[in-house]
Amino acid sequence: MRDGLDPKGLIRESFCIDGITDAECRSIFLDWALSLPDGTDQRAALAQLVERYESENKDHPMQVILRDGLVQMQAPRRRGGWRSRPRS
Repeated sequence: MRDGLDPKGLIRESFCIDGITDAECRSIFLDWALSLPDGTDQRAALAQLVERYESENKDHPMQVILRDGLVQMQAPRRRGGWRSRPRS
C-alpha cells in the first residue's frame, strides 16, 4: 500500500521500533523529508502525520520530533552569512 504522506513507510515503521531514541527519530525524520516527492507541501504532510499518529503515540519520541518539526516550519528563519549583511 503506497502512502503519499510516508512514501517509504519510515514514519509508520518508527512507531513500531521498541526503545527508539530521539537521535534515531531525527535521522528517520530527515530521511522522510528527503524522500517526499517534488512539489509536496511538507508542512501539510507533516500536520497530517502528527494527526494520524497522535491518538495512540502521544509520548513516542517520533511524535515529539514530528510536532517539533511543525513548530520549526512555522517559525521564520534568519538568514546568516553574506546574505544578511548590508550591501554598500
